[in-house]
Amino acid sequence: MTDSKKILYSLTFAIFCGIVPLHAQDSIAQNQPAKWSLQECLDYSAKNNYKLNTLRLSKRNSEQNLLLSKAALLPGVYGSATQSLNSKKVDPLAGGIQSQDNYTGNLSLNSSWIIYNGGYLKDDIRQKDLLQESANLYISQQENDNTLLITQAYLNIFLAKENIVYVQDLLKTSNAQLDQGQQQFNAGSIARKNLIELQAQFASDKYNLVTAKNLQRQNILALKQLLLLPSAISFDIVESDTLIATALAPPLDEVQKTALATRPEVKNGELGVQIAEINLSKAKSGYLPLVSIGAAIATGYSNNQTSSYVKQMDNNFYQQIGLTLSIPIFSKRVNKTNVEISRIEIEQANLSLNNTKTILSQTVEQAYINVLNAQAQYDAAVEQMKASQESYRISTEELRIGAVNMVDMLLQKNLYVQALQAYISAKYNAAMNIRIYDFYNGIAVKI
Repeated sequence: MTDSKKILYSLTFAIFCGIVPLHAQDSIAQNQPAKWSLQECLDYSAKNNYKLNTLRLSKRNSEQNLLLSKAALLPGVYGSATQSLNSKKVDPLAGGIQSQDNYTGNLSLNSSWIIYNGGYLKDDIRQKDLLQESANLYISQQENDNTLLITQAYLNIFLAKENIVYVQDLLKTSNAQLDQGQQQFNAGSIARKNLIELQAQFASDKYNLVTAKNLQRQNILALKQLLLLPSAISFDIVESDTLIATALAPPLDEVQKTALATRPEVKNGELGVQIAEINLSKAKSGYLPLVSIGAAIATGYSNNQTSSYVKQMDNNFYQQIGLTLSIPIFSKRVNKTNVEISRIEIEQANLSLNNTKTILSQTVEQAYINVLNAQAQYDAAVEQMKASQESYRISTEELRIGAVNMVDMLLQKNLYVQALQAYISAKYNAAMNIRIYDFYNGIAVKI
């Protein structure tokens, strides 16, 4: 192959490899909203999340295992056909060495059916049914985890967007103050030092705006990663004018009772105990006899016989039916060991269930404490912001008429910025915590 052909093939391969991912991303981008609501994010994650789809495949395995257990109650039927060629050499007295070929064929149909095995098969069906139900609960549990992660990431974008709005307002104020300072400096009303301080404050506000926008990009990227969206796809969220940050928290004991009664991890723990108990019943069935019915029909032919093929098949037709009773007498401690292991598994399942309930109750209690603390911080942040905002407004007016020096005005501005940041953080922290607490109470997350 010439060098030019190699280059051509390499370029073609590179272009093809580059186009395929682009087509894949285009297919994902089709029919996607320009701005995503929280519910749209949750719905998309429910369909495309890697862990959820992995759990769904596990559920399909559980379904197949259940079908297999049910099929074990049916009789098994197996057919076989054999064709053989036997060749040997003989040395008859009268004729020297001769070769003899013998063709034989056999056809058979066999069936077996377990009619009693100590209830093992029925217990196995019950156990596989519970395992399928457990697989569904694992999916629900993962959906709950995804809901909280996505909601938190979504609210982080909200926080970043609101912070940008406030920083932009501060930048406009700084720009106006700088223009006024420049005019005063030109008129000789303020010193150059004061003008430089205003320029530094304006530059600092510009830097804060860039930082706020970068934070928004990072938060958007974090949510896209949770949704498994390609980075090339543009993404933004639906903006809301109102965000409820305060709400009356339901009593702790009521929410704990609701969570213990409805959360999938608790139900899964209860199923784990039932599955372990059924496993004990299956182990005990090893002490009981096994009764099965067997049947078979068969026939065959050989070319050494003088009768015809059809006649041989009729003459050699064989039929059998029988009942088999198998009684365990000495199993070298296999059955006893299985029973003891099953009892240990029941204790482990109960321990796991109690631990799950304890952790869930503590998590709900912590969520309740977080709500109370977050709402108290939010109320304090609102008061602090109002006071700082008014002080900053007064200082700005005083600076305009020359009634306050530059240092005092910038001090009030810094206090206002700190109060503003604390207010925004407290607002979204309160909004997030009340939604988490309500989620444990069975209330769907909404913005």
